Amino acid sequence: MNLDKLKKSFKAFTKTASNLVKDKEKTMKTVHDSIAKATANKGALTQIWEQMQLLFSVAKDYANGSYTTIPKGSIVAIVAGLLYFISPLDLIPDFIAVFGFIDDAFILSLVYKQVAKDLEKYQAWKDKQNIIHI
Repeated sequence: MNLDKLKKSFKAFTKTASNLVKDKEKTMKTVHDSIAKATANKGALTQIWEQMQLLFSVAKDYANGSYTTIPKGSIVAIVAGLLYFISPLDLIPDFIAVFGFIDDAFILSLVYKQVAKDLEKYQAWKDKQNIIHI
């Protein structure tokens, strides 16, 4: 895997994501498309499945307006990762058996690590939302 090409490709998706996050509808469509692709390919994504679920969740809550305290750079990185994931023009085409999702998993893992502190804050917020108030 050529890391320089991968970084260059991801940088292009970051520019697109920067504009996309301004449009909540398009952001939500990206999340839904990502969830659909991930669900269809769950077996190939088992090592990063839980990370992906959290990325989907925060992006969805950002797009629907229920969680907006995430820094813009973090949500842009997350959406860029999702765009890379759903793009048919990634470094290793997804139809290549076994290897097709290696680049996707690599990018999504990098994004996850990059925004880990923000995801911890989000998870704490999400956990508070699930507390039953009497």
